[in-house]
Amino acid sequence: MKSRHIIVILIIFAWPLYYLYELQLGAVSFLLLAIFFLYISIKEMKKLKSEKSQKGD
Repeated sequence: MKSRHIIVILIIFAWPLYYLYELQLGAVSFLLLAIFFLYISIKEMKKLKSEKSQKGD
């Protein structure tokens, strides 16, 4: 995932996450951010594995 896409997604979701934080639900916004970054890291790991397997062939 390109860094521009990540920044745009974070900017778009900044207000809803802040709204959850203001309602004393900061743990929920933290959980959503953690899931988002986990998704990005899994996607990057799959990309690296596929590049490594293509390089080895």
